Amino acid sequence: MVSPFNFSRLPLIYFGPGKIDMLAAIIHRYGTSALLVTGKGSFRSSTKGKEVFSSLEERGLKIFHTIVSGEPSPAVVDVAVSEVSGEKIDVVIAIGGGSAIDAGKAISAMLPLGGNLKDYLEGVGTKDHPGLKVPFIAVPTTAGTGSEATKNAVISEVGSNGFKKSLRHENLVPDVAIVDPLLTVTCPPEITAASGMDCFTQLTEAYLSVKGNAYTDALALEGIKAVKSSLVNAFRKTDDIEARTGMAFAALTSGICLANAGLGAVHGFASSIGAIYNVPHGVVCGTLMAKANEVNVRVLRREKNSGRDLAKYHALGRIVIEEEGKTKDYYIDGFIDYLFRLSEELMLPKLQEFGVSKSEIGKICLNTEIKNNPVKLTEEELAEILESRI
Repeated sequence: MVSPFNFSRLPLIYFGPGKIDMLAAIIHRYGTSALLVTGKGSFRSSTKGKEVFSSLEERGLKIFHTIVSGEPSPAVVDVAVSEVSGEKIDVVIAIGGGSAIDAGKAISAMLPLGGNLKDYLEGVGTKDHPGLKVPFIAVPTTAGTGSEATKNAVISEVGSNGFKKSLRHENLVPDVAIVDPLLTVTCPPEITAASGMDCFTQLTEAYLSVKGNAYTDALALEGIKAVKSSLVNAFRKTDDIEARTGMAFAALTSGICLANAGLGAVHGFASSIGAIYNVPHGVVCGTLMAKANEVNVRVLRREKNSGRDLAKYHALGRIVIEEEGKTKDYYIDGFIDYLFRLSEELMLPKLQEFGVSKSEIGKICLNTEIKNNPVKLTEEELAEILESRI
């Protein structure tokens, strides 16, 4: 029997190579004046990026442009909103990685309100966002966060008293998501690896989450199959369109899954570490994924009534291991071994390369939320995960 579940709304999705060519026509559905949000990366200077910008100008669209460097802070969003506060903005478009899309999502949500974004952040501000926004189009150029399909924008303020929190409302789901794998071919190998492991982590944690349901489980497994067949190939050969398409599908699917099932310990660390250190989100996820799952499995094997969760780890092992006729434990252990090998193959850096110190382990673990993790972990077990990658 399928258990009851709720499912969040989705954007209108255009998926596949060449779908970016529809952007100008889609913008015209909303009007002729648009705010374009991009990252500082290489997309605009790429051949495809130049084609996109030229096509918008040729269609007579009035384009305002703001560039976001790194993960968006409240100040970055507030400044972007104030810069166009006197203009008529019909639609906001974000073209870039997860940070650019989160920034665009937050800007579209703050344009009708004005004021300070921080006032509306979960766990920081005191106000609930009413769900008003300027129409928003998300166009990812990396295959990672799946922010093109989620109802929250992750906002960071890095420092000793920093935070990494969400602006969230059901209405903040993008109106349109254009997922064109061709836009990801300019993504360098190290970003392909980090964003791909973020996507893989989201799919795995959503599948294992205590909030998961039959629908998210089915989607997550399909996404994980795509990661298995595509991530290493995309990392090795950046212009492999088949691999890029597989990862674009996996990332989109991961966003849908996390929005409906929640995440686990690794993403708990991503928030607590990202509040203190300027570490790329995907690096945190990728570098901690193997050890976190190893600890999860070890604790689950000690617990009673863990059959459901170990069965799910068994299913994950069957995806990444081609051998037939082995024991359940063989496939579970094989999945963990696969994660460690993948981390090495993708050359994921350790956290110490970004200044993360062992002296902060206690503080980080204390601020790491794992409520949707398949098993409760002690502070000592969280510290073990973190220390292994510093």
